[in-house]
Amino acid sequence: MQIRKLKTRFLEYMEIERGRSQKTIENYDHYLDRFLDWAKIDAPEQITAELIGNFRIYLNRYEAKDKKKLKRVTQGFYIIAIRSFLKFLAKKDISSLQAEKIEISKNESREVEFLTIEEVERILAEANGKDIKSLRDLAILELLFSAGLRVSELVNINKEKIDLKSRELSVRGKGDKLRVVFISDDAAVAIKNYLEKRTDFDQALFIRDYTGLSQLKKKAGEKTVDNLRLTSRSIQRIVKKYAKKAGIIKDVHPHTLRHSFATDLLANGADIRSVQAMLGHSSITTTQVYTHVTNKRLKEIHQTFHSKRKK
Repeated sequence: MQIRKLKTRFLEYMEIERGRSQKTIENYDHYLDRFLDWAKIDAPEQITAELIGNFRIYLNRYEAKDKKKLKRVTQGFYIIAIRSFLKFLAKKDISSLQAEKIEISKNESREVEFLTIEEVERILAEANGKDIKSLRDLAILELLFSAGLRVSELVNINKEKIDLKSRELSVRGKGDKLRVVFISDDAAVAIKNYLEKRTDFDQALFIRDYTGLSQLKKKAGEKTVDNLRLTSRSIQRIVKKYAKKAGIIKDVHPHTLRHSFATDLLANGADIRSVQAMLGHSSITTTQVYTHVTNKRLKEIHQTFHSKRKK
């Protein structure tokens, strides 16, 4: 069978049998397409250790139009996708390179970009308007920081899922895993104020500005304009807009607020296992990128308790 058809079968297998998210499927599709476009092969038996080695060299030397090179972690994603594809081929008894013969490079320890509480407050203070758009933006910012949500989790929330009395919310994270997140008092007030201004019937919690809805309907031939739900890209633009207005020099993304959420918890005494659960990390290793906080606390413990010598 042609390798492109096998790739399609692999993606269907990942979606149906392994339950991977649509975003993961899209990423695997992209990584494998790029590999196959580069390799110019037609059959799975043409995948060799030498071919993979040369592809790794290509990835490491690749430069985009802006002269930026691929990060080591990004290069690793390509190799992970190829290994998963090879494991699928082996499972289906299709001859190809053994996945175990491809080693995953160890990534360098990375530091996360996070905001101080003062910086978060400055950003929130910029969304101070009384119009529906400003109320929406404040609710978005408050909820991102309150619950440590991924942007993909935020955009998929529906209004009926919000319970402002219990201050709890169930979201589906990576791998379609369900977890409970918590809404702060400030976030609850911001969401309440925003929803009270809404006059539409869209199910999405956060939607684009619909003040020009009549014009949109006209362009659509008087048909109902649906799918007002904000996209991940829209949320990114909103976060960047208010960070810039607040004079924050750092490159702020929605994920920066997630990092800030985790950092704030650890700095105030939360244990890393609890933070892991609240972030929805499958492995504690992922949560350990926040050791810039725990290391500081360990130093304080060391200075307080370690072998105090009598003079």
